[in-house]
Amino acid sequence: MSESPRGAVTPASIVDALRAVAGDPPKARASFAKGQCVHGTYIPSHQAEEITKSLSFTRPSRVLARFSVGGGNPDVADTESLVPRGFSFRLGDIGHRTDIIAQNSPVHYARTLAQMLAFLEARIPGPDGKPDMEKVRAFSAANPETLHQMNYIAARPPASFAGTTYWGVHAFPATNAMDETRFIKFKIAPVGGDVTLTGPEAKARSADFLHDELEQRVATGNIRFSVLALLDRPGDPTMDPTVRWPDEDHREAVRLGTIVITGIEPNETCDGSIFDPANLADGIGHPHDEIFAARAAAYTISLKMRR
Repeated sequence: MSESPRGAVTPASIVDALRAVAGDPPKARASFAKGQCVHGTYIPSHQAEEITKSLSFTRPSRVLARFSVGGGNPDVADTESLVPRGFSFRLGDIGHRTDIIAQNSPVHYARTLAQMLAFLEARIPGPDGKPDMEKVRAFSAANPETLHQMNYIAARPPASFAGTTYWGVHAFPATNAMDETRFIKFKIAPVGGDVTLTGPEAKARSADFLHDELEQRVATGNIRFSVLALLDRPGDPTMDPTVRWPDEDHREAVRLGTIVITGIEPNETCDGSIFDPANLADGIGHPHDEIFAARAAAYTISLKMRR
């Protein structure tokens, strides 16, 4: 994979490309531009301390969170089948806060920044407002792993933000009170199970149906998610977020706690800052892959641009 002819691949060039793909809308997030801020609580399980000493996960706290639809277009329809849905949340109190960025696919669409930039550049619209599909197909043929995320999402159209499983996609080193460290992946599973649509059902829904359904759910009762830690095994890949761990759907998982969403929050509450993926309280370390390393800088750049 060669680097972009525009020069070195940086978080800033990624943000520029994300915005270009979306048509450069003003004052919008570079990615997951459409969303709804919510609040709730986190209740730890008695098993959390076996996995991490992080006070964010071992103590009860308030939760600030945001459900979202992928892409940089704030007017994207909730029925769009080829973009992910997101769930970002903040746990803990001052001094031990943690932000987790999750999406409804267990993999990311690029392994490296160069590959991510090339993926995006192939999709930048031309003068007619549409991407060159021949260029997209050629890139996909040369980089088949970049389709894993899209294929997973397209096969499972969500019927509800609250009835969708979300993944952290990266492998996080977790250290417990005995200073034992192992890699985990975060899986955020709805307590009532996943609720999906068929393709025709999804197309028949309104452009804001996920947001409307979220408000209805909050009004009629609490929304609950189990925060799970999938446990590593020897030989698991920890540097490539485009691939899953072997037998990932059936391997051992520990429930760290439960998130209960109790209310809709004004979007300004979430829009005034960022959910910073690098903000991890002691006991959860930074993943080692290249995509994660660039994320915090990219989020900060995006925040400055939309302000």
